[in-house]
Amino acid sequence: MTKRDKWIPYGLVAPYILHFAVFVAFPVVFSVVLTFHSWNIISPMEFVGLANYTRLFKDRQFWQAIYNTLRFLLIHIPLQIGIALFLAELLNRTIRGAAFFRAAFFLPVIVSGVVVTILWQQLLGYNLGMLNRMLTAISLPRVAWLDDPGVAMYSIAVMATWKNVGLYVILFLVGLQSVPVQYYEASELEGATTWQKFRYITLPMINPTIFTVVVLSTIGGFSLFIEPYIMTEGGPMNSTLSAVLYIYRQAFQYYHMGYSATLGFFFALLILLVVAIQKRYVEQES
Repeated sequence: MTKRDKWIPYGLVAPYILHFAVFVAFPVVFSVVLTFHSWNIISPMEFVGLANYTRLFKDRQFWQAIYNTLRFLLIHIPLQIGIALFLAELLNRTIRGAAFFRAAFFLPVIVSGVVVTILWQQLLGYNLGMLNRMLTAISLPRVAWLDDPGVAMYSIAVMATWKNVGLYVILFLVGLQSVPVQYYEASELEGATTWQKFRYITLPMINPTIFTVVVLSTIGGFSLFIEPYIMTEGGPMNSTLSAVLYIYRQAFQYYHMGYSATLGFFFALLILLVVAIQKRYVEQES
């Protein structure tokens, strides 16, 4: 092997290393450094030490956004997992048109989130929305789906579930199809009921899939942005203000880049903590 040949492996991995350094390592390091500075993009950065972190813990609006995001997760994740598992169970059986239903359930996943959000905004409109038109047609009062602080987050959670449930239907379907049929046949010989087969065979066997779905749903839920940004702008009364939307406002409306980086860094640690707790819980349940 010549000296030139020894450099070939380094040349092959160089594009990946360059991409990682420019688009991953540098932004992460710069963001961490930025948390200790005040910067509005135009003027030079000013070192402020731990001032951004002190401000974070005193920022009531940020903690309101964290609360809203966690409330969204508590609504969205159980709803999404329950519906996805139910639909996957139906598709796992021999039914006519199963391929069509799989494609139909997955279709909203590949549609632009902005498009879906605008469609649901029109659907849930107070005066001209289709749902309220249907209610008034049967002499029922209109519902402020997006204008009532007590209802708006539930409306967004239902919309997000409809948008993403198709992906988790496919994941659960793959998990269900990997369960050996012999287990069910043996349980039937023992007189197990449908619920017992589901509880003691299906759930333990698809536990890795459940964990994957929970983690993906959690990360997706924490990333809540498009829906409140377009549908409610964080209102009414900040009831749908998500953490990501608040971080976005700090960065691109108020140009508090240092504080925004601090919020993002803290939020990333919170996501890691929640996922770690979920992993431990799911492993204990298995």
